[in-house]
Parts: sequence; structure tokens; C-alpha cells
Amino acid sequence: MPGVHDRGGWPDDTPIDLTEHEYSDWERRVDAVHQVLGAQGIRTTDEMRRAIESLPPDQYESLSYYEKWTAALEILLIEKGVLTAQEIDAKAAQLREQGL
Repeated sequence: MPGVHDRGGWPDDTPIDLTEHEYSDWERRVDAVHQVLGAQGIRTTDEMRRAIESLPPDQYESLSYYEKWTAALEILLIEKGVLTAQEIDAKAAQLREQGL
């Protein structure tokens, strides 16, 4: 059975949005972290794809492109022991409290 990411041949009448997208600051940061982790050998393209494709279907469907990257990077950082889920959650809570 194909995964939610495997769209080849699935009928869909939704038009493709071809408009230019202005990147927000957080999207640029995610891209920067992605590049740095790749340059440091902490993540590979294949690992990113696997992590994105492992997202539960409802999460995969609801996340934007860079939100999927963020979720995948979190998965990989935890898998590799760079950060724990608790450390990530604590930092996210701290940033929310600061209004960031």
C-alpha cells in the first residue's frame, strides 16, 4: 500500500499553485539549520526523505513544506542522540513564553 507521500498517479483536481512564495524568517532558519546539519554530516538527504515519509498521514497532510522539514530534523536529531525530545520541548516552551 502506498504511503501518504506517494502521490504518483493519484487523481486530484486541485490546481498547482505556481505563485512565488515569500519565505518567512522561520522558514529561512529551518533551511539554514538543514544546511548546517548536512555540512556537518549530521543528516543526509536520504535520511531527511525517510524521516518526512515516516510522518503519520494526518500530520503529513496538515504540515507545510518547511514544517515537514522541521519535524524531520527533530526526528533525526533525536535518533542520533544530538538532542532529546525533552530538550526540544523545553526549548519550544521557553520560546513560546518569550513570544517567539
